Amino acid sequence: METIKNAANYVSESVQGTGSQASKEANKQVAKDNDASLSSRATAAKDAVGDKLDQTSHETKADVHKEAAKH
Repeated sequence: METIKNAANYVSESVQGTGSQASKEANKQVAKDNDASLSSRATAAKDAVGDKLDQTSHETKADVHKEAAKH
């Protein structure tokens, strides 16, 4: 039962990590857009950093659950 729970948590964290990665990439594009306002670009850059932290966190948690599911 614990293995199933860890496998489900692995999938969940992997999906969330992928979502954070997509958001990070979108924010990076806005931050680079010369047609966007300076405040929009600055906010997007800040958000991209936050998304990267979220992505890393989710990927780390996914790895932990993946290893736990193996045992």
